[in-house]
Amino acid sequence: MTWLTWRQFRTPAFSVLAALAAIAVVLAITGPELVGRTDYSDQDALFGGTILVLYLLPAVLGVFWGVPMITRELESGTHSLVWNQTVTRKRWLTTKLGFGLLAAMLAAGVLSLAVTWWASPIDALSAVQTDRGMLSRIAPVVFGARGIVPVGYAAFAFVLGIAAGMLLRRTVAAMAVTLVALAAVLVLVPVFVRPYLLPPQTETVAITPETITNITGNDKQGITEIGVRKPAGAWELANETLDPDGNVAAALPDFVQACGPRAGATAPPPRGDIQACVAQLGAHGYHQRVTFQPGSRFWPLQWLELGLYLVLSALLTGFCFRRLRHLS
Repeated sequence: MTWLTWRQFRTPAFSVLAALAAIAVVLAITGPELVGRTDYSDQDALFGGTILVLYLLPAVLGVFWGVPMITRELESGTHSLVWNQTVTRKRWLTTKLGFGLLAAMLAAGVLSLAVTWWASPIDALSAVQTDRGMLSRIAPVVFGARGIVPVGYAAFAFVLGIAAGMLLRRTVAAMAVTLVALAAVLVLVPVFVRPYLLPPQTETVAITPETITNITGNDKQGITEIGVRKPAGAWELANETLDPDGNVAAALPDFVQACGPRAGATAPPPRGDIQACVAQLGAHGYHQRVTFQPGSRFWPLQWLELGLYLVLSALLTGFCFRRLRHLS
């Protein structure tokens, strides 16, 4: 059974492994050049590309590894031939799941290890930045492309493809469902689950010209919100202005509205002048509350999210074995 599974699996496996080998060569060549630098602006394309690849890999594994491994046999009817010989249903599914799952997790682990190594100088610099210029490794977009979490993504995507194939028994339909479901989970978890795996921290920051990092507004509504510096390397969840009573300000007071550009002005006032004007909020009892996950929680959050995806994978695996009883 193992030999048969390998025969069916080897072509998609070699395709993915060849692509991973090419990526590894590029990272190995360019990685040593990043050590000791303080400006990585010329690496934006490759930095973003590595993140994109690590998000695409689980989709590829689920759609092109997981789905065909089951639906190809269900559509052709060859599963019945195997079951009528010495191979039981459970052994058939266990072999396919075990073989593909280990390969998927290994592929994602190797790629994540290579990218994490390549980006380590960039991540180290972003960990000491307090402005909004660089994304720290705990930021939502980067977090899923570092450490051990991609292994959980790969496991979940692969088992999701198996489950969709067993449920729908049609390759194209199962591929579409797998892709949509995986995308939904990868979007929803960082927004609604990850921020609360550990209780967020809060910090009260005085509003001064030095702490203000962004001012948002327009000609019609005036200045609507401001932001202050977050702790170095942190994942900012909220940046709220509090009034003198300690409540979140629904709108900034009128005296701040005169700080922004005026209608009909030929040029906006200098940024430093705007910041100094807005900083009057501090003198009137206003202050800023920053809610965040500190950068030191990167690895605890990685382990918790990996555990979450492994639990989801286990639940889908249980569904697959229950569904196996109803296959003819």
